[in-house]
This record gives sequence, C-alpha cells and structure tokens, in this order.
Amino acid sequence: MTLILAATTPGEPEIFASLQGEGASIGRPSVFVRLSRCNLACTWCDTAYTWRFSGDNRPHRDEIAFERSANQVPLEETEVAARIAALGGDRLVVTGGEPLLQAPALARMLALLPQPMHVEIETNGTAAPSPALDALIQQYNVSPKLAHSGNPAELALIPERLAAWAADPRAYFKFVVAGPDDLAEVLALKEAYAIPGERLLLMAEGTDSGTLNARMRWLAPLALEHGLRLTDRLHIHLYGDTRGT
Repeated sequence: MTLILAATTPGEPEIFASLQGEGASIGRPSVFVRLSRCNLACTWCDTAYTWRFSGDNRPHRDEIAFERSANQVPLEETEVAARIAALGGDRLVVTGGEPLLQAPALARMLALLPQPMHVEIETNGTAAPSPALDALIQQYNVSPKLAHSGNPAELALIPERLAAWAADPRAYFKFVVAGPDDLAEVLALKEAYAIPGERLLLMAEGTDSGTLNARMRWLAPLALEHGLRLTDRLHIHLYGDTRGT
C-alpha cells in the first residue's frame, strides 16, 4: 500500500527534519512529511506543486502548472515509516496538500512507526479524519480558508466540520490573514463556532520576510486588541520559500 507524497526534486519524497515554522508548536524540532493532492485551491498557496498539475485550471496567482510525475512520489507505507524513523526525534508533522485525503493509508503508516511520536496533522479543516487515524493524532493544526483565498465558502467552510474541530481540544485554528479586513471574517467564525481564543492563531500571508514583517506590524495590534494569538512563519525567515524546509 502506498502514500502519495510531494517531491523536493523529481523522485525524491519530501520527508525532512526541521523546526516547526508556524502555529501552536512554532520552533519545535520536528520531522515533516508532505503529502500531495488538495481539495481546495488557494490563490496564494505556497505549495501549489502539491495540487496544481498540468490540466488543472483552478486559479493561482503564479499561474504555474506543475508536471505531476516530477512533483508526486508514490511510496510504500513501510518505506515512509522507515524514513521518518531514520531522521529521529519524537515529533512528526504531516502536511500537504490536504493530508486527510489519504487518511486510511496515513493511519496504516503511523501504526508502523517504531516508537510513539507526537503527531500533528496540518489540515484545511474540510475533511474528517478516519477513526483509525484520529486515534493516533495528538494535535490538529486547522487552517480554514477565508474569502481572500479564492475558495467558495460552501467548499472551504463546512459548518459541521468547523463545529467538530472547535469542540476538539486537540485542534488549533490558524487563520491566514492578508489584509486588516479579513479579521472581521475570523471573528465571525470564532463567534459562530465558539472557537476558544487560546486555540485561535492569526498568521500573516506571505512567502518572503519583507511581506511578513510588514503585515505583522498591523496584525500584531489587532491580535492584542481582540485577545488572539499571533504566529510568525519562522521557516520563511530562516530558509526562504523553499521545499524541504
């Protein structure tokens, strides 16, 4: 059985060790596995190589179409688990793409790991984890997509899923904010689904330090005003917008 991973270079799966760059676990040494495929299409997505393949007409600001064969790597679940174990550490972050699209295979792979790990799933919040997978997860990093992402609300903001994540103490919400006006949408979702403030983080959209720093300057006072948490994108400052970091 296989998982479909993203690639750092053609044929090389994106499995690597680094610092968690954003969210509730920012700064923690972790092993990362990036899976391919996504059910949404954010116009500013910084990992479009996981979904915008040749023939996919969903909009993206860069308008780049990636060759599927060069950017996807099918890998046996046993091999994925072995590569994770070889990197050491006790924290695993599964990202994408949308990892929950491959929930059954992901659950089987996690069950093969030789030692217990703190496992985080990065998700857009539209899909439910399978029961087998859910039992193996310590933290969900849920990033619902706001209107500026370009995704229709009926696809990106599914009420029953948002309610379920809000009720799960393992779920931390991370909202990507591009402009000050986006905060009204965040606050409306917070109220509608009773999202606890301590599990809600604001993050500026950007793939370079200049953009992030400029947006953080107006986002920080808004977070303070509304009692919300703020997260940077540490990996962008350290490594730039690059794969495998």
